[in-house]
Amino acid sequence: MANLTLIREFLLLGFGSIHGLQFLLFGTFLGIYVMTLLGNILILTVTASDRSLQTPMYFFLSNFSFLEIWYTTSIAPKMLKTLLSGPEAISFAGCVTQFYFFGSMAVVECFLLAAMSYDRYLAICSPLRYPSLMNFHTCICLAGVSWLGGFLTPVVTVTMTFQLQFCASNEIDHFFCDLAPVLKLACSDPEEVEKTTFLMASFVTMVPFLLTVASYINIVSAVLRVPSATGKRRAFSTCSSHLIVVTLYYGTLGTVYAIPTATQAAALNKVFSLLYTVITPMVNPIVYSLRNKDVKNAVQRLLSEWKHGTKT
Repeated sequence: MANLTLIREFLLLGFGSIHGLQFLLFGTFLGIYVMTLLGNILILTVTASDRSLQTPMYFFLSNFSFLEIWYTTSIAPKMLKTLLSGPEAISFAGCVTQFYFFGSMAVVECFLLAAMSYDRYLAICSPLRYPSLMNFHTCICLAGVSWLGGFLTPVVTVTMTFQLQFCASNEIDHFFCDLAPVLKLACSDPEEVEKTTFLMASFVTMVPFLLTVASYINIVSAVLRVPSATGKRRAFSTCSSHLIVVTLYYGTLGTVYAIPTATQAAALNKVFSLLYTVITPMVNPIVYSLRNKDVKNAVQRLLSEWKHGTKT
């Protein structure tokens, strides 16, 4: 190993294999990124300014929107730059930082989705006890555990991954420092990293996922016992948006990470990675705003106040 040149920086290849479409893709992804920022900032604004939305459900939604802003921002700017300038250099420290923050945001999202499903479970299955069970202290604790757990969990994986020796090729065939393409560049054996990552990823994804599934099984069971059709529709409408977001997130994330690292096709990996790093964060605020009457009414009130304010 003494004769090998160790890597000091990596080269993100991005979408280098796509010729002639760089500017079209740049415009598309820039538009998606801007829509993601505006949509989530709008949700943060209305949940903070409208008193009718200052409830546990919208407290978690505001946390989720804040998360989505940083989740996509950890990926999108560098990806957009690769579309304009071609392969983009990223320092070893920069790659570590991007990998860590992306992993942290992904774990926080799993935990927050579970917390949101638990909130809906209490609201529908224990409506009389809901105000006392899901009080301000409980909301802060659930959100705090989600954020703290998200930032602590990837430390072991990131430390082990970047203690590997990287030599020869420094080209990462991806648009960000994801685990699979980074491990392919390691000269030392990445088996221990892969095993540890698999165990930790299984825990931080499967436990929240199973809690979410259990919450919705109880929700569906409770809703089916509601005698009136109107009551059933009202109950389902309070959790349908969250269920769509859960399905999108776990569906795309599971598709990528269920495939063994060694057999992943680079092009397919990029496509699915785009879904959960760029597309889903844009869809989430649309789902929550278009399918939620409270949010739509709050947005209308906010726009009306802005119009009156500009006129005066």
